[in-house]
Amino acid sequence: MTRTRSVVPRVRRRKRLMRRAKGFWGARHRLIRTVKETLLRSGNFAYRDRKVKKREFRKLWIQRINAGARMNGTTYSRLINGMKKADIQIDRKALSELAFHDPSAFKVVVDKARQALAA
Repeated sequence: MTRTRSVVPRVRRRKRLMRRAKGFWGARHRLIRTVKETLLRSGNFAYRDRKVKKREFRKLWIQRINAGARMNGTTYSRLINGMKKADIQIDRKALSELAFHDPSAFKVVVDKARQALAA
């Protein structure tokens, strides 16, 4: 009776980890224990930052909308409030694109929102 060895599965596991660590610096792509630790950390960062990315983009959109609104003589909060009253349903991403790339169209939206607030 021969003893069993886990050479093939072990090599496969190691290769799979090493492929994921490709491009890491120093021992982080060479030594299996360090690779495992690094991949755990990187996975945690990736999970966390998928949420952070959404926050960061929303902040950027709001800043762009606010800048565009102030150039048209109002503020972000007044603009959003006026849009709700005028029943204009444009999300912040699209509104920031308007403010950034098409100021004339953005001005039309601001004017409609202003009219709704005045009425």
